[in-house]
Amino acid sequence: MLKKFAIDYIAYPQHSSRVFTHQTDDPIEAEDFLMHLLGARVRIVEIRHDGAAMSGHQFDRMLKVAAERVASELLRGSLALDALQIKERFGFAA
Repeated sequence: MLKKFAIDYIAYPQHSSRVFTHQTDDPIEAEDFLMHLLGARVRIVEIRHDGAAMSGHQFDRMLKVAAERVASELLRGSLALDALQIKERFGFAA
């Protein structure tokens, strides 16, 4: 059965061009996995939703949400801020 989200990525882009795929039905898990990929500096090749590649705007939107969540977590840990302070000071949803 086709999974709702599929994320294609290259784990070691400087050493290989092998593409791996992570599949999930949960949009939150997809965001969490994108957060992990961003932190690991993995090359994200494509995001598919219901089997179709996401458009540039949809792709960028998913990555923006994941990047904001990464930034929010870093700020929370480094500055000992709560979610409301992060939202007020930096505009990131926590």
